[in-house]
Amino acid sequence: FVKHLHKVKTAHYTAMLGEGLIPLRPGIKQLIQDAHKAGITLAIATTTTPENVSALLEVGLGKNWADYFAANGCGDIVPHKKPAPDIYFWVLDKLGLPAAECIALEDSNNGLRSALAAGIKTYVTTNPYTHWHDFDGAAGIFDDLSDLPTFYHATGLALPQA
Repeated sequence: FVKHLHKVKTAHYTAMLGEGLIPLRPGIKQLIQDAHKAGITLAIATTTTPENVSALLEVGLGKNWADYFAANGCGDIVPHKKPAPDIYFWVLDKLGLPAAECIALEDSNNGLRSALAAGIKTYVTTNPYTHWHDFDGAAGIFDDLSDLPTFYHATGLALPQA
């Protein structure tokens, strides 16, 4: 039942993406492009399926979206989903980087707990579903990233907007 439900949900999600009803959140596309241009290693650490990630990022970034990311940690490749740190440990291993050299961008309490448990400094961008979550421990909390210079300043990233 659950697998069927997820399949139906994914079909609706990808249809909505194809119709332009689910854009990337404000500032995300520019952040990815700026970081990529600056040579910053980017990765994805999510509990959703590769199909959902691909569908969203293909619409948001284009067919070559995967070129932006050195690792794409999705769904069931680890034993435990967020808030467990497994997906972050998997991504850190793929990147060959220590947690202290990374930052994470999350939007939920489970994501924040996951990244912090992996030892990664974490910033949060809230959304309508999570704005009320407890984000204790976050290095910073933003409504969105429409003001990238403020985000860059807060995180210490020296990324001029293109």
